[in-house]
Amino acid sequence: MEEKKFDLNSIIGFVLIFGILVWIMYQNQPSDKEIAAEKAKKELVAKQEAQAKADKTKTAVLPVAATTPGDTVQLAQLQKTLGGFAYSATLPSAKEGFTTIENDKIKLKIANKGGYIVEATLKEFKRFEKNSGQLVELIKDNNSNLNIQLQTTDNRTLNSKDLYFEPTLTKNGQDQILTMRLKAGANEFLEYKYVLKPNDYLVGFDVRSQGLNKVLNSAKPLDLQWDLKTYRNEKSVSYENRYAQIEYEYGDEKYSSVSATGSGKEETPEKVSYVAFKQHFFTTILATDKPFEKSKLQSDNLVNDEKVDTIFTKQFRATVPLAFTNGEVDYKMSWYFGPADYKVLKSYDKNFEKIIPLGWGIFGWINKWIFIPLFGFLSSTIGLSLGIAIIIFTIIIKIAMSPITYKSFLSQAKMKVLRPEITELGEKFKKDPMKKQQETMKLYNKAGVNPMAGCIPALIQLPFMYASFQFFPSAFELRQKGFLWADDLSSFDAVVKLPFHIPLYGDHISLFPILAAIAIFFYMKMTSGDQQMAAPQQEGMPDMAKMMKIMIYVSPLMMLIFFNSYGAGLSLYNFISNLITIGIMFVIKNYIVDTDKIHAQIQENKLKEPKKQSKFQQRLQEVMEQQEAAKKQNKK
Repeated sequence: MEEKKFDLNSIIGFVLIFGILVWIMYQNQPSDKEIAAEKAKKELVAKQEAQAKADKTKTAVLPVAATTPGDTVQLAQLQKTLGGFAYSATLPSAKEGFTTIENDKIKLKIANKGGYIVEATLKEFKRFEKNSGQLVELIKDNNSNLNIQLQTTDNRTLNSKDLYFEPTLTKNGQDQILTMRLKAGANEFLEYKYVLKPNDYLVGFDVRSQGLNKVLNSAKPLDLQWDLKTYRNEKSVSYENRYAQIEYEYGDEKYSSVSATGSGKEETPEKVSYVAFKQHFFTTILATDKPFEKSKLQSDNLVNDEKVDTIFTKQFRATVPLAFTNGEVDYKMSWYFGPADYKVLKSYDKNFEKIIPLGWGIFGWINKWIFIPLFGFLSSTIGLSLGIAIIIFTIIIKIAMSPITYKSFLSQAKMKVLRPEITELGEKFKKDPMKKQQETMKLYNKAGVNPMAGCIPALIQLPFMYASFQFFPSAFELRQKGFLWADDLSSFDAVVKLPFHIPLYGDHISLFPILAAIAIFFYMKMTSGDQQMAAPQQEGMPDMAKMMKIMIYVSPLMMLIFFNSYGAGLSLYNFISNLITIGIMFVIKNYIVDTDKIHAQIQENKLKEPKKQSKFQQRLQEVMEQQEAAKKQNKK
């Protein structure tokens, strides 16, 4: 019996696949250096906060409002610290007050002090799990600030977040309009205008000034500063944090992000049309009709230890300039508070859907034009449960790719038939490897067999595999949707809670990754023998058969470890995918591919005139002949 050898192309292919898996799983993991940088950053921030407190005397301290608006005595006293904006502190609204606007989807609470949103609640979504009783709150308990630094003509620096705005709530049809004015006089003010439409996540947000050309220094733009400390909303803080980052559109519809890993990540893009503080399944977006000339965006990681850092995920900051036009500021903007759902974001026609990480190049193309429409049709149009939709989705994808699987297996079968002759050539030209390679290429050409034909179908399938790694973690539809024992297909399907934490694995046991690992094990068991038999003997190579035996166990183990904390939907997809592949391979092997017919066809091909070599084959042949000639010349 012939000793089984392993095809080098196969081992390289498996190594590449494992490399891709490892890269996908750990591309967002912070290094020790980044963690140290985070610690140093926090210490620096603490020092800056202490310094800010020390400089508090420079910041306006707001007194209780005067009994009579515009009282001249009090106004004169306030002007010593507030300058032109002293008038705002004399109004009845100069106190801790709030105005609430809401529709069926969101509820917003806006404070008099600062005029910005201090609470943003999504009324349709729950934190952590479906029946938690806790609504998703993107803004609450001072986790967010909006501030405009006001440079005055009398050389003062005031912060809008410390000053009192006057609220006026009106209606235009069903639209709620809240106007917040920071006044420097009866008709001189800085205005924030919020417009909330019914059944909408988008809030109109206009910022303009009136009559402030003598109050504000218009020599340079005003800095609008926005920061958000993102609350954890999902079961796994580390998994959620992996997908939390700043996304933005700039220039001529270009898109980029501030890396999700590490701390102190900073970008300074120009011509920015929107900035998104994106969490895993929810996002807050500030969009503008008139692009910001130059922005400063910063992201800091707040999860260094998932057992301790369980409340927040990231600290996001954005500083954008508001330019003056004829001495005044006038910007038409909007806020989005809602789900990071591709279909919902796309409906606004503002390119918001670009913040969903579908992958670059062909991977994004597959997700955008194949995975999203197909899965949306199965889950929404037909109305299937999400688990069943994933199964049918997987079946359709695998059946569509079955011709590629067939081509790959057919190539292996042809190589298997030729293996005895290739082995014979190896023995005949054992002392002349170059001649052996030349004769092997001639045999391939004469028999009409392409040794690369088995690799190409496998490479075609790789983009679909990577696309699935991007699609399922980003599929908002899966959030808090159960299937079988999994109560949330967007998170891990823990069936056992461990009393300890295993590095890389976690503190729980998920069942779908176990099933996927078993399916991979049997698939590799089924195909490894054919791959080894199909492979020609490689001179000077180690015993690849032993390595293959090891990889049969290593591959499922990697699936078991890395997928334990991933969403159950992705593990279910991989389980069904490998199960279907096993079935397809079984049918192809036992009912479609006939080895005897392949052998007869190859023998018939040998009797025909050899096919014309491709340019690549010709070039390869020329290189080998040149090397052979050089070798003979050196011997002389």
